[in-house]
Amino acid sequence: MTLAFIHEAWPRLIARDKTGEPHYFELTAKLLQAFPVGGTLASMRLLRYSINVTLDGCCDHRAIPPDEELHRHAVENLNQADALLFGRVIYEMMEAAWRSPARTGVMPDWLEPWMEPFARTIAAAKKYVVSSTLDRVDWNAELVRGNLEKAVQRLKQEPGKGLLTGGVKLPLALAELGLIDEYEFVVHPRLVGHGPTLFAGLSKLIDLRLVSRLEFGSGALALRYQPKDSH
Repeated sequence: MTLAFIHEAWPRLIARDKTGEPHYFELTAKLLQAFPVGGTLASMRLLRYSINVTLDGCCDHRAIPPDEELHRHAVENLNQADALLFGRVIYEMMEAAWRSPARTGVMPDWLEPWMEPFARTIAAAKKYVVSSTLDRVDWNAELVRGNLEKAVQRLKQEPGKGLLTGGVKLPLALAELGLIDEYEFVVHPRLVGHGPTLFAGLSKLIDLRLVSRLEFGSGALALRYQPKDSH
């Protein structure tokens, strides 16, 4: 069903409201901005977040033991998205690790044969990079500047399968804005005794509901959640 009713019926109903509470008008303005006339909820691309984390909360990728099964799962996540949304740090880290092997076919000593599908898939993926310091990006990428909320809403309004994000700083900002539709935490059975941790400094509580659970041979668990207020 289209969302044209937001632009037509709802403003008229609010106009008849006797209380004149400001939050009614603020809510309507946000809805009018988020959903264009004729748009549908079904056409909105979901923004999914996926991150590896140890049992004691560390999200440093160097503390996570890589294996073939986890890499296959990461490739599946990439294939479920039309584009990746990265901050500068995660973009530069991924580019440094995976761009050259995918382009040249020359595999560095640290890269196992079962890592090659991930290298090819992430290299081919469309990327949006949120940065105010980078002058240009060229790894099949496009810079995102200006108002983060408006920019991401525009990307979500485009048709397609979805968007995938990762890292730490950008997802914190996206969570603050309520823009993440699904959170996946791949929890590894390892204690490391140090950080960094996820969502440090989050200014509000975000309640989540579990929607799926996948166990790997290593004992890691992929736990997928959606915000409780999303339905």
